[in-house]
Amino acid sequence: MAIRKIARLGHPVLRQIARELNVAEIRSPEIKRLVEDMIATMHEYGGIGLAAPQIHESMSIAIIEFEDDNPRYKDSGSQELSILINPKITVLDPDEQGFWEGCLSVPELRGLVYRPRKIQVDYFDLEAKPRKVVAEGFLATVFQHELDHLAGTLFIDRLRNAPGLTPLAFTEEYQRYLTPAEDSEIGELTD
Repeated sequence: MAIRKIARLGHPVLRQIARELNVAEIRSPEIKRLVEDMIATMHEYGGIGLAAPQIHESMSIAIIEFEDDNPRYKDSGSQELSILINPKITVLDPDEQGFWEGCLSVPELRGLVYRPRKIQVDYFDLEAKPRKVVAEGFLATVFQHELDHLAGTLFIDRLRNAPGLTPLAFTEEYQRYLTPAEDSEIGELTD
């Protein structure tokens, strides 16, 4: 297992559509090593999700994991390690929710992004078995953020102005001036 360098905004790999894997590839030792590297890298950089393009591998793989005691995501619950290969999203509730998102590939910036509240993700696990998960609220946003990377989309592509709010801020200014209130419908996410 190795900690990989994170691709940052401007690197072309972040704008490519990630290629899907066939069953033999999914089950290969190379993909298992890649996923181990992704996990180590995500933990090293303090993320809660990571997509393969973020470590310069244009493959349709994403991982998500976070604990309920994470101080950045109070009251967001936890998510055990999910390894998603060739994932596809179906929107189950198009009503949108807003979160201040951050990204390891776009360091030191936060952006206000609105996404559907409830989704279903169909994917393959590391044994190439089909799986599905239904996610809503904060977790739905996390899944959508990570899976956007597989389509060459970054959170900054989804910014929208909200009345009285700047939709993009440096992390320091976000923490100082824009941190959502406890009762706000707008939350925070950093992959």
